[in-house]
Amino acid sequence: MSWMYLILAIIFEVCATTCLKASESFSKLLPSIGVVIGYGMAFILLSVSVKTIPLGTAYAVWSGIGTVGALLAGIFVFAEKTTAFQLVGVGLILMGTVILKFSQNG
Repeated sequence: MSWMYLILAIIFEVCATTCLKASESFSKLLPSIGVVIGYGMAFILLSVSVKTIPLGTAYAVWSGIGTVGALLAGIFVFAEKTTAFQLVGVGLILMGTVILKFSQNG
């Protein structure tokens, strides 16, 4: 169940980060509210997940997958351009995250 909480924390973090860009320096109300709610929920769920997932593993997975999610949001929501080097970096982050996940017991 802790991994489910971590996955939800990642989803909220990516949504909050997407809202952060859309808020245009907190000048737009609805995206600004999304930032506060999204990051609040992300940290609550992350704190629940670290009750049983080692802190280093949980944070590495949370930040790594969050980074990938933010890159994808930039590409698909904001039509940002990406480079081959960025895609290689994302692939390395994903590989490291998978290795961390499967190196844990439970």
